[in-house]
Amino acid sequence: MTFSLQRLGAVFTGFVVWLVMAWGMLTCAMAQNAAPDALDALSQFLKQTQSGRAQFTQVVIALAKADQAPRRKTSSGTFEFQKPQQFRFAYQKPFVQTMVSDGHSLWLYDADLNQVTVRKQSQSLGQTPAALIASSGDLKALQAEFVLKAEADAEGLQWVRATPKQNEGSIQFLRVGLKVAGQTVPVLTVLEIVDGLGQTSRLSFQNFEVNAKLAAETFQFRTPSGAQVIRP
Repeated sequence: MTFSLQRLGAVFTGFVVWLVMAWGMLTCAMAQNAAPDALDALSQFLKQTQSGRAQFTQVVIALAKADQAPRRKTSSGTFEFQKPQQFRFAYQKPFVQTMVSDGHSLWLYDADLNQVTVRKQSQSLGQTPAALIASSGDLKALQAEFVLKAEADAEGLQWVRATPKQNEGSIQFLRVGLKVAGQTVPVLTVLEIVDGLGQTSRLSFQNFEVNAKLAAETFQFRTPSGAQVIRP
């Protein structure tokens, strides 16, 4: 378990057990003014986007001691998802690692260790970033797991903060940045995750293809020959 969750750079800190498991506080008035636009954009994204693929860059900023600068780790790869509850994160740099959800199980593969960790998906995805992207069909479903709050527009994006209702300490909150201007459907552009220790993971998506046609085998994980399989 230690291999992937650390070296995946905490993409989904709290994502599976945590795992498998995305910027500033506003005044109440600012939040109220921004809420209809930002929450509506998120609602449109959830309702109108059934699948997608993109490239991503992930920057993880870990807290450091008072006399040290924050540590930064950068990774990149590709991301694909298909509702309900199927997705694939394929890390290409600096390490080859794969995270696949087939709708029933969640698979984590570390190529260097030739090791696979498998967990039941139903126990892993409730209040995680995956629920924001690949699971929720509408805003109401998402609100069952998260407290949603709109934030002020920034970086040319509309922002929503999502705080887990059942806070187990693994994730403090997520921030979703959506590009709306010039788009037929709002496009997921940034996902920030702040974990229980204050570490921030920022995923920036490029060339996001909304409602992409994806082959069924995209979400079928095949265990590499000789790989050790762990089922916690």
